[in-house]
Amino acid sequence: MKIGVYGKKVLNEESLEFCVFLVDLLRNKGVDVFVEEEFYDVIKKGKSGKLKGNIFKDGDDEISSFDFMMSLGGDGTLLETATLIKDRGIPVIGINLGRLGFLASVSKNDIYYAIDELLHGSYTLDKRSLLYLDCKEKLFGDTPFGLNDFVIHKNDTSSMITVHAFINGEFLNSYWGDGLIIATPTGSTGYSLSCGGPIMFPQSASFAVTPVSPHNLNVRPIIISDESELTFEVEGRSSSFLVSMDSRSVSIGYDVEMAIKKAPFTVNLVKLNQSSYLRTLRSKLHWGVDVRN
Repeated sequence: MKIGVYGKKVLNEESLEFCVFLVDLLRNKGVDVFVEEEFYDVIKKGKSGKLKGNIFKDGDDEISSFDFMMSLGGDGTLLETATLIKDRGIPVIGINLGRLGFLASVSKNDIYYAIDELLHGSYTLDKRSLLYLDCKEKLFGDTPFGLNDFVIHKNDTSSMITVHAFINGEFLNSYWGDGLIIATPTGSTGYSLSCGGPIMFPQSASFAVTPVSPHNLNVRPIIISDESELTFEVEGRSSSFLVSMDSRSVSIGYDVEMAIKKAPFTVNLVKLNQSSYLRTLRSKLHWGVDVRN
């Protein structure tokens, strides 16, 4: 079995040692381990000073032969992992080295259990839809897709912008405010949620359209079919505005034409048999927790 390992680039001493331990653990169980080049340079600084394993980098043909990709960090690291594997369909398992971890949901304390389940095939694949940006300008290079969201946002120092949104060519609404978020079900627990957007179950086949600090308070988030195509016309007083795809941002002019639709491929997240989306929601969002109890 081949497993690729990708991880967060800034780690504390405890996490460094855990990453070295994990690579050794996989090797001891007969796994052919490949560590991403930059991450390899980071974790070899652990106290042990020893790290064995092969190295790979973005774009290598070797990636296509991996049976799994392991993401070490938080949800942001897993989003980066998705851009690394692109449309190859390689199953991804997220090991949480941080705090929240909706996507990177496997705790360090459960690592023995998680690896055993992985090696014995005791898991299912949770297929997550992505957004795809159709644009003549290659704003995000060869990764014009996102697992979480696509955001149109004003520049930090500028006044509000106006986003005219269209669904399948028909006018939807004009949003005056700081911007507009188009979120997948996976991204519904991220930036969109913090702006008042709804939580969507992973297989709901929908997008959430959530305004950011809308000037008109009667404007509310809506849910649309993920078979829809969204296009935009943006106006503002500054010379440019920001667009981002899973936190990768670029500043563009108002004449750039953009369309957002569902990507033709999915990201396959490894779901261990004991895991549950509802359990994760209750745990991460502290539903039902009352400090008075």
